Amino acid sequence: MSVVLVTGASRGLGAVIARRLAADGLAVAVNYRSDRAGAEKVVAEIRAEGGAAEAFAGDVTDEGQTADLVARVATRLGPVEVLVVNATRPQPSVAVEELTWQDHLDQLLFFVKSPTLLVQAVLPGMRERGRGRVIQIGSDIVDRKLPGMSAYIAAKAAQHAMTQTWARELGPYGITVNVVAPGWIPVERHAGADEADSLADYLAEVPLGRMGTPADVAATVSFLASDGGAFVTGQRVTVNGGHT
Repeated sequence: MSVVLVTGASRGLGAVIARRLAADGLAVAVNYRSDRAGAEKVVAEIRAEGGAAEAFAGDVTDEGQTADLVARVATRLGPVEVLVVNATRPQPSVAVEELTWQDHLDQLLFFVKSPTLLVQAVLPGMRERGRGRVIQIGSDIVDRKLPGMSAYIAAKAAQHAMTQTWARELGPYGITVNVVAPGWIPVERHAGADEADSLADYLAEVPLGRMGTPADVAATVSFLASDGGAFVTGQRVTVNGGHT
């Protein structure tokens, strides 16, 4: 049974991705930083459906904890063959005149540093086996260019560029690297969404006429992790109903 590590999987999009990949037959390492109860709930749901999963604590922005996380997953479930980089942080709107370098660093921590640490940790095993999948969760905000979101957009654009570069660099080892870029997919952390970007205003611009769901994103991740996605690499797959 192949092993997938999904970071930030105790709730929201990560939890839905974890459940979908478990339903596909993968053994799922459900990563969390502080929400142990949430992660254990996801694991219990997966096991109730006949799947295999375990919860693993770890801050994936920390060098030591990331390496230890991947080692513990390998010991308890097996080597990571599929990596889903999903963990995120809040993305506050900050006007350019108030923007600080720390604002940039806060976003780069999750979308440049963390992916780098995770790929470095799983890479030796993937190289040895001659196969692997890296799937990053990006955002279509790179195309939307929303005012006040420059730190987040810059970090997400960097994430996409790294993905394209890593796809070329790691392809010879049988490793695919892709980004799944959702539009606005309402989950728990969006409960306080700003009125200026209200659901009704957003929905009016979506050609398919509905909001996306976590299941829509999870289905795309599922494809890229499957045998059907074996010849897809270096791509950003946008899941937003045609909004951009």
